[in-house]
Amino acid sequence: MSLGAAMDVRFGATVEEFVQYLVDLGLDHVELTTEYLQGHPDAPSPERVGEIATEYGVSVTYHAPFRDWNLGSFNDDSAQAAVDQVTRALDAASTAGAGAVVVHGGSVPRRYPDWVRETGRQNAIESLRACAEHAADVGVPLCLENQPFDDRDERHTVGPDALAETLDAIDVGPDALGITLDVGHASVNGTDWREYVERFGDRITVCHLHDNNGESDAHNPLTEYEPVVDAVDAPYNVFETKTVDDVAVCLGADSDRVPTAQP
Repeated sequence: MSLGAAMDVRFGATVEEFVQYLVDLGLDHVELTTEYLQGHPDAPSPERVGEIATEYGVSVTYHAPFRDWNLGSFNDDSAQAAVDQVTRALDAASTAGAGAVVVHGGSVPRRYPDWVRETGRQNAIESLRACAEHAADVGVPLCLENQPFDDRDERHTVGPDALAETLDAIDVGPDALGITLDVGHASVNGTDWREYVERFGDRITVCHLHDNNGESDAHNPLTEYEPVVDAVDAPYNVFETKTVDDVAVCLGADSDRVPTAQP
């Protein structure tokens, strides 16, 4: 099992600076969000990501885009554009030697008529199936993440039942489409993360680690992470925090060496 942290678009450090920080903390994994790679002026190429991973002895996962896109858009062209973005993330992950790509399952506004919401859901299923088939082609599993409830948008992976229904509808093998268990999202939905482990077991490839008070998706540091990591037994375990120094807080470590370089 690998344990590391995700790079948020708000982080100013370069990938190499952040990886050095993680290694200094005793961690051995980094997750790269597409938003960070798109937004940082010194973002490395997939080839360079692979070199950094080898140089520092860390594993890598990618997180497909989750801002300004929607696999479940009821606009067919928009949904296809989202598929194109995810397939590019899969291609980059393959080039970098990454072990998985995390993806969200799409959404549609609740206020819209039933037929619009059904179109959005069907587009999400077809989009995810196309992405999973591409994942199989490039040999990097796509991992569908459980999402927190949203008042405005209907998401298709909120809770174990909805996640299972979506996986069944996509109908591809676990080697192409795995699961990202986000324990913070489970908590804010009032679901014990152990229920995901019981139901999906070995299909969980990535585990996102963060905490909240059960009322908002705060992405606070999760200090009691070890029992979760041991029980989930996912290959990749990732602290998802809002600040770089919160990674050290999760570990109860000194954060004096936080990389603060700004682009």
